[in-house]
Amino acid sequence: MSVTELTKPKIEDYIEKRLYGEGAENDTVNRELTALERMLSLGAKQIPPKIDRTPYIPMLAENNTRKGFFEHGEYLVLKDALPSYLKPIRASGYEFGWRLGEILGLTWDKVDLKNGTVTIETGDTKNKEARTLYLDDELKGAFRGLFTSRMLDVPFVFLRNGESIKGLRKAS
Repeated sequence: MSVTELTKPKIEDYIEKRLYGEGAENDTVNRELTALERMLSLGAKQIPPKIDRTPYIPMLAENNTRKGFFEHGEYLVLKDALPSYLKPIRASGYEFGWRLGEILGLTWDKVDLKNGTVTIETGDTKNKEARTLYLDDELKGAFRGLFTSRMLDVPFVFLRNGESIKGLRKAS
């Protein structure tokens, strides 16, 4: 449809069709509406402008709170049940709140065992902000053990059988 035909009622019809006719979730529809809003904004910024008005685009309420977190007691049970190569990964995730990919991608050049820190540079994080994390006593011990048994030609901190760990999410 032409931009000149785009109206608030047509956008509302689209939302209703996506939600109730096609079973899309609110967050999915919101991403689509955000893309539409961006397209209209870019059209208005052209010289000369390609559009002169932008209809109101309503956004839907989202309930995208994360699920699957452990209570502390559950965490302690898991801590004892895991194989030894997973325990430092578990401790890092629990202490730092990292995503699995961030943990498995950690390399030794980011770790300072002397000062007990892990430094993530700007651009290496999802929000593009650098951060320094401090190792607690459990992680200091775990990282020292990992450093002692590391493979010199492999930059990754977390290894299984001398290789970087892949497919962990699928296996779990």
